[in-house]
Amino acid sequence: MTVVDAHHHVWDLAVRDQDWIALDSPLRRTFTIEDLAAGARAAGVDITVLVQTITVPEETPEFLALAAEHELVAGVVGWTDLTRPDTADELARLRELPGGSCLKGIRHQVQGEADPGWLLRPDVRRGLAAVADAGLVYDLVVLPHQLPACVEAAASLPHLTFVLDHAGKPPIASGAREPWATDVRALAALPNTVCKLSGLVTEADLASWTVDDLRPYADTVLEAFGPDRLMYGSDWPVCTLGAGYGEMLSVTKELTAGLGPSERADVFGGTALRTYGL
Repeated sequence: MTVVDAHHHVWDLAVRDQDWIALDSPLRRTFTIEDLAAGARAAGVDITVLVQTITVPEETPEFLALAAEHELVAGVVGWTDLTRPDTADELARLRELPGGSCLKGIRHQVQGEADPGWLLRPDVRRGLAAVADAGLVYDLVVLPHQLPACVEAAASLPHLTFVLDHAGKPPIASGAREPWATDVRALAALPNTVCKLSGLVTEADLASWTVDDLRPYADTVLEAFGPDRLMYGSDWPVCTLGAGYGEMLSVTKELTAGLGPSERADVFGGTALRTYGL
C-alpha cells in the first residue's frame, strides 16, 4: 500500500511572512521540506501533497519547483486568483513551469472571506470552471457556516471535483455537531466531492484532546463520504500545535480501525492517488 499524506505545508519566513500566524505562535518559524521528510520517513509515508498557505502568486511556482526537486512531493495544490478573467491562461502558464506537471489542484482561503457566499460569485464560478477545464481539482478550506455555499457550488459545477479540507473544520472543542454534520452530509451526497480526514486535532482543545473527542466527527465523514472518497492528511506543521507528525498518522489509524484492509488502503493512499492523479 502506498501511504499518502494528502495535506501538508512548508514555509520559509526568510522568504516571506505568513501573516496568518500569530506573533507568539510556535508556528512562527521556518518549516522546510527536509523537516517534513524526516517525519514522513519515520512514519512510513511514501509521498505527499503540498498545499498552499498564503494568497500570493509567487508561492505556487516555488512549490512546483520544490516538487520537481523532491520526489517525496508528488502533487501541489496551489493558488491563483480565481476572479481574474484570464484564469485559464494563468493555469496553463503554471503548468509550463519547472514542476508544472505536479500541479494537481487550486485552493483559496475561503475561510477568510467575509461573504459566506463567496464561492457563488459569478467571477469566482468562472474561475472554478477554468480549474475544472484544466483537469485540476479544487480544495475547499472553509468554516462550517460556509458549507451551504460549498454544496451549491459543487452542485452547479458537476465536472469539477471539490475536496473538503479538514472535514470542514467542525467545532470539536465545543462538542457541537449541528449544523455542521447536516451540511457535510449534503456535500457528501454530491458525487463530485471528496473529504480530507485532517486538521481535527487543531479544532479540538489543544491541551486536553483525546481520540474519543475526535471520533464522532471522523465517524460522520466516514459514513457520509465512505472510505473511497476520504483521504488522510497530516496538516503538518499546523498539527504540531496539538500532535506530532507520527502521532497524527497513528491517531487517524485508530479512528479508522474498524475499516477493512481495502478501505484503509483507500483512506491512506488510494483516494488521494485517484483524486489528485498522483
